[in-house]
Amino acid sequence: MNIDQVYMSEALEKAKIAYEKDEVPVGAIIVKNGKVIASAYNLKESHHDATAHAEILAIQKACQVLNSPYLSDCDMYVTFEPCMMCTGAIINARLRKVVYGAADHRFISLESILLQYRKTEINHSPIFYGGILENECSMIMTDYFKKKRK
Repeated sequence: MNIDQVYMSEALEKAKIAYEKDEVPVGAIIVKNGKVIASAYNLKESHHDATAHAEILAIQKACQVLNSPYLSDCDMYVTFEPCMMCTGAIINARLRKVVYGAADHRFISLESILLQYRKTEINHSPIFYGGILENECSMIMTDYFKKKRK
């Protein structure tokens, strides 16, 4: 197991907690210098807050830990490709790298946004790639929505 898979496994554990709490199962962790400094999972339903995505909550925690609004020496591992809102927060926090598990093919999200804006100038664009533990990350999401539709 490589380091990306190790960290994605940790994010997947957070997604499993969200699943058990009947939240959309997305988990995120933020790593600095090989150490997890923040982790979170979706809490949108239980907090009655449209912004309570795993990525946003993890960024908030990491900023508090570092006492800074900038996370330029940090990497995020998230089980599902970040949405438009979370991509904006990632850019504003200046995360160095974002690694995601399953791609989001239904909505405008991180990769489509950043690929579009790489053609022009934006203030920050993190390194990003997906497909790490993709099957596991995709399966928990698929199972969750199958269960919700029953």
